[in-house]
Amino acid sequence: QVQLVESGGGLVQAGGSLRLSCAASGRTFSSYAMGWFRQAPGKEREFVAAISWNGGTTYSAGSVKGRFTISRDNAKNTVNLQMSSLKPDDTAVYYCAATRSYYYADEQRYDYWGQGTQVTVSS
Repeated sequence: QVQLVESGGGLVQAGGSLRLSCAASGRTFSSYAMGWFRQAPGKEREFVAAISWNGGTTYSAGSVKGRFTISRDNAKNTVNLQMSSLKPDDTAVYYCAATRSYYYADEQRYDYWGQGTQVTVSS
């Protein structure tokens, strides 16, 4: 069992930066790949970024590549999403999730989800 709690969301101007964090409980955190997804109002939830269990491999959606960086600290049971050059289109609720699958972009493969944190980017 893994419980996930996101933090770090807020209101930021376009071009600004935010750092989201996801704190995980449970001793098995390091055995899960971790992903970030987001859901904008009226839209489907979409994949943002993922990181393998040991942090050795990362994946990012094309829309955030070069602007968002995912990282993890298995000693602290945390995964972070550093977001820069934010755009109004990045406005969404951001969720972290845990999976033992290699299909990182498929939300159906994720076993555990956090409650989400709101990110709002003003123009």
